[in-house]
Amino acid sequence: MDFLKSAVASIAKGPAFPYSFGDRVDLDQSVWTLHNGTRREDGSKCSIFSFDVNVNRNRLPLAKNALRKLRTLRHPGVVKVLDTVETDQLIYIATERLTPLTWSTKRRALSEESLKWGLHNVAKTLKFINDEASSVHGNIRASSIFTSESGEWKISGLDILSSMKEDDAIIFSQGSLVPDIGRYSPPEVAKNGWESVRKGPTHAVDAYQYGILISEVFNGGFSGTDQIGSTKSIPLAMQVNYKRLTHAVPKMRLSVAHFLEQGSRSGCFFETPLIQLTNGIDNLGLKSETEKDAFLSELEAVAESDDFPEDFFKVKVLPELLKSVEFGGGGPKSFALVMRIATKLSEDEYDSQMVPVIVRLFSSPDRAMRVCLLDNLPLMIDHLSQKIVTDKIFPQMVTGFGDLAPIVREQTVKAVLVIVPKLSDRIINGELLRHLAKTANDEQPGIRTNTTICLGKMARNLGAASRAKVLSAAFSRSLRDPFMHARNAALMALAATADVFSEDDCATKMLPAICPSLVDKEKVIRDQANKTLNIYLERVRKFGRTLPDTVLPPPSAGSSVPGTRSSTPQSITGNNQWMGWAISSFKIGGATGEIQPNSNGVKPTPLERAAGSPSADGSTPRPSTRPATSASVVPQVASGLRHSAPSPPDAESEDFGNDDAGWGDLDDEHEDHSIADAWGEAPTPDVSRPSTASHASKPSTASNSTTYDDGGEPDFEGWLNAQAAAKLASKRPLPKGLAAAKKVAPAPAPAPARKTAGGVKAVVPKAAAKAKEEEDDGWGDAWG
Repeated sequence: MDFLKSAVASIAKGPAFPYSFGDRVDLDQSVWTLHNGTRREDGSKCSIFSFDVNVNRNRLPLAKNALRKLRTLRHPGVVKVLDTVETDQLIYIATERLTPLTWSTKRRALSEESLKWGLHNVAKTLKFINDEASSVHGNIRASSIFTSESGEWKISGLDILSSMKEDDAIIFSQGSLVPDIGRYSPPEVAKNGWESVRKGPTHAVDAYQYGILISEVFNGGFSGTDQIGSTKSIPLAMQVNYKRLTHAVPKMRLSVAHFLEQGSRSGCFFETPLIQLTNGIDNLGLKSETEKDAFLSELEAVAESDDFPEDFFKVKVLPELLKSVEFGGGGPKSFALVMRIATKLSEDEYDSQMVPVIVRLFSSPDRAMRVCLLDNLPLMIDHLSQKIVTDKIFPQMVTGFGDLAPIVREQTVKAVLVIVPKLSDRIINGELLRHLAKTANDEQPGIRTNTTICLGKMARNLGAASRAKVLSAAFSRSLRDPFMHARNAALMALAATADVFSEDDCATKMLPAICPSLVDKEKVIRDQANKTLNIYLERVRKFGRTLPDTVLPPPSAGSSVPGTRSSTPQSITGNNQWMGWAISSFKIGGATGEIQPNSNGVKPTPLERAAGSPSADGSTPRPSTRPATSASVVPQVASGLRHSAPSPPDAESEDFGNDDAGWGDLDDEHEDHSIADAWGEAPTPDVSRPSTASHASKPSTASNSTTYDDGGEPDFEGWLNAQAAAKLASKRPLPKGLAAAKKVAPAPAPAPARKTAGGVKAVVPKAAAKAKEEEDDGWGDAWG
């Protein structure tokens, strides 16, 4: 602590140093003190090596040599220097953030694959120092090796690094001042001193110390000279070459360059996926498409393994892949690997490295890249702020709703569910719903199906005011979709969103929309329709139990309910009383005659039965058959359950059109059977139905053969027709040649028909059909 205070005080008095000191890092066998630090300007991480001149004045030449070599020696395998400060009292060297290698090797925290990778990096650096720089490091050991944020091994400890071209190199005069250097010195140095380095090969000292480093990292430490040459814990493929590195005779030692060459041969100890990855990542932008695909496949295999350092992928591989994706044509395959590695980033790292690239890629016109972005959106959405999604991602994403490629439209619809939680209510209920209204009518059935699923899952995100209207219109349309999976998706969505609709909507809108699916041609649809129907029925029944028995006010004593006829009974106790009231209240002005009994054996309708009043003994008296003397013209009433009565002569010549016109086009045999079955009549296949008049005047044999007792019920319909016939008969005929022109009534246009569950087409008025069509097809407008 006192040292830190003095260091801070010295900085205040000395030259400016734009870095702040942090925690001290334990560092053995070194003349330097190591601290974690940060850069004041941007808060980036760094490490600071400090040397106090007053405390280690006799080793000041070592510190100055290290400072000079770090400034001039530039290699990826050497610690990267950011800034330096040198005064009479101190020396500061700011470098990239480093961690001592001994922290990992003593705990044996590194896998064999990682150790080989690290030794490979050190070998490449020593080859450069010995061969290209014609220099000797002289201080190779675990305490001189550091790991960067990427996990790569970097060489430091350049205290006695010297060029063999210099006659006064520091290694010859100051080599023995390095802490604990005796244990790591080769036999010739231990015997004759550092001057012996001049007589041997340039690589001799570093090769020997590199052999010790191999033993140290695989065994977790170095105990002394007894460990040199021992192959314990060293991989079998490396043992022969390791022994040659530690040969006692300098000229017989294998150089580090030759050791690297031997290990890099096919099938040797340096031929590993991680090392191959390191060699290929730096040149990724220069590879051909075939080479790039092969490399990415290898990289993907390496990334799936737990034996490799995560930091290397985050710090070294990820930036290179991002460059390849954005500028080098890496494509979707590279981006998919980027997203896998990005899951290991912290929030700050993600914001600084990934977010800017993602925003730029969403504006890319490359369809393959856009699809890849949409596929990986779930992996990145949690790291994107609502402002970035609303302002930068969504405006670029919505262009996919109208893309010409169906795959882009479909992936855009699927991505809606991922992005909805980050969108405002205004966007969801406005622009987004307008786009979904278009995809709900897309020509691709898969896109329509996914739109229905999307609406069902985002139902709670819709505005409460328009939610039920939008969903009921969308789901009702999907229930009529010819694509089976679209109908099934609508039923499942209805089941999941039953609580969104009010009880009135459930009863009046949703249940009628669901019912046709009960007779769908596909069993899957029928089964799902039954499940969905039960959900809505249960809800409606539960609500019905909460309703009052009646909303009518209780009748007052001695007074009738306002607006009720005095002859209307207030209490209906039985069917006979109801029928009696009905016939007493039904009056036809100006009609004379009596109701004729039913003579053809067809059971009268409830309206016909209502025309008679039961007698005291329970039987219905048959009225007399007196002909009518005068009667008003009463239009024929067709019950729909029997053939019409005979028409007057003039009526026979009038054309009322085919009696099938009221049901729509039902000429095929199948639909005739359906109608007959629905009404309980025996169908007559392959025979066209006669007109109304012919049915009455010439009854068929089949009709007469199927008569049954009418129980004495009056023929109310026949009575009405008789009155009309009598009225026409009483008219005076015109002279011959002055007969009235026959008016041919135009055949009424068939009304729209809708097929019910039983196969009978129910006639729907044109206005009602048009209103229904507008109601079903206008759900997109409700979203705008």
